[in-house]
Amino acid sequence: MRSGVLLLGATTALVANGAANAADLEAEVKLPAAVWNWSGGYIGGHVGGGYGRTSFSNPYGPSTYGGIVDTPTFLAGGQIGYNWQKNSWVFGVELDASGAVSDGTNTCLASSGFVVSANCKAGPNVFATATGRVGYTFGASGGTLAYLKGGAAWQNNQGDVINNHEGGLVPQEKTHFGYGRIGGIIGLGVEQALTPAWSVTAEYDYLNFGGPSVATPPTVQGPPFAIVPANTTSPSSNYHIGKIGLNYHFGAAPWTAQWSYVPQYAKAPVGAPPIAYSDGWSFEGGSRLWLSRGRFQWDRSAAPYLPLDPNVLVSRLTYHGLEGLSGELFGRVDSPWGVFLKGNIGLGRFDKGNINNEDWLADRELSYINNASRQRNGRFTYFTADLGYDFLRGANYKVGGFIGWTYYEQSSDSIGCTQIAHPHYTCPANPDTIIGSQNTQWNAPRVGLSAETMLSERWRLNTDVAYLPWTDFKGRDHHLLRDKTTFDEQRGNGGGGVQVEGVLSYFFTKNFSVGVGARYWAMWTKRRGDSLCSSSGCVGEPAIFAKYSMERWGTFFQASYKFD
Repeated sequence: MRSGVLLLGATTALVANGAANAADLEAEVKLPAAVWNWSGGYIGGHVGGGYGRTSFSNPYGPSTYGGIVDTPTFLAGGQIGYNWQKNSWVFGVELDASGAVSDGTNTCLASSGFVVSANCKAGPNVFATATGRVGYTFGASGGTLAYLKGGAAWQNNQGDVINNHEGGLVPQEKTHFGYGRIGGIIGLGVEQALTPAWSVTAEYDYLNFGGPSVATPPTVQGPPFAIVPANTTSPSSNYHIGKIGLNYHFGAAPWTAQWSYVPQYAKAPVGAPPIAYSDGWSFEGGSRLWLSRGRFQWDRSAAPYLPLDPNVLVSRLTYHGLEGLSGELFGRVDSPWGVFLKGNIGLGRFDKGNINNEDWLADRELSYINNASRQRNGRFTYFTADLGYDFLRGANYKVGGFIGWTYYEQSSDSIGCTQIAHPHYTCPANPDTIIGSQNTQWNAPRVGLSAETMLSERWRLNTDVAYLPWTDFKGRDHHLLRDKTTFDEQRGNGGGGVQVEGVLSYFFTKNFSVGVGARYWAMWTKRRGDSLCSSSGCVGEPAIFAKYSMERWGTFFQASYKFD
């Protein structure tokens, strides 16, 4: 944070000096008539990702907790469309389809501490949309298109409703669902002409879907013991998705690199080129403040000690509402050959948030308990590092692919506890007592797409989408209320993740800019395992099955300086 303040102070002085020198240099540069016309057909591809939620209605009454499954999503696909331009207005239609990678679980059907609730899983694997677009062109030669879109959407959503540990009182049951559903989509975006044939898009979409009736398995009530008959739930889902797209426009030579005229903007300093990407080496670096909210979830299975589906849980810890502030440094180096290096490193804190510690213990006459505690003394650190190549590059744009690595670590303490589900169970802790702590560490490779474009002489848009094909997780959970202090050694890998961000910057000078952006990160494991440890050593052979997931998202503000 201090580095950001120092950077901002130093560059403010440069702004004042640069503005005084530049005031006498600006002059109108007459451009030829608009050479870019958006009319015609196009085809392209996209990658994207973001935050989704699937909500499950509760047939047994109002839920005491849960009912909403977070489904972080990565998607990739293609689009085809057609535009009609009249003056500065552009009207169009577009079809697109995407395959999706998603994963999410949460407690559902939790109407009472006397009824064993379920573990709901959900995740889309296909999206398709049919939309109309209306946009307005601006910038040099009408090469920038800001647009709104809306229409119909379709998804295929799959998942399970699985009863959690019922203490061996009845056979464990679950139901599986998979359905296609038509819904709606609204979105907004910016499309920038790169060459006579190519354009790049940055887009935000909101999708909403209802769902059919899905069967729920019969469950256990107690005490006194009783069977609660099967019923139905109605899942509904919505998604917030950010995308980068690349379009080829029919009728233009695909390898034409530039238009025939040289100037890029309506105004430019006399005797100097506009703000643009250098043909030589360049470096840009700066600092950010990230206002974010986080979530971590640990699902502990009843297997393999009981011959059950690994998705049948005996315990779940969910850390949520972890509101924090972090400061970070970032930088990017570009070479004359299109190869680039980029990355960031950050450190943050949080003293807000809660943890819900759920247990399913029907064999002890406690069908479902849920202890809620506050989160304090939170800390998190992170970095990303990428190596990439710009396969499209011009005076005012660059689009490239990259591979890299990401790391995220988080720790916090749990304070006090209150029972919110079972009226006959009391949490034995003082409201101000530290009852536990959790540390998590994530490592994952990144594969992604990066795009930058100058929308005008002063405004720049940057977007990044990364898919994490594999994750490695390790953590330690301390329980301090037990007679003997114990901790769980946590291990997990496989799984996947998605990281998406975008930032809009304004250049006060050719070198100094400030910007505002948004970011969403999510990771989860697939292979599972943890063991219970104490001062006497670790037990748990074979290891207990467990699944881990995290999210962090928010808005950031940045200041940066560019050297060419």
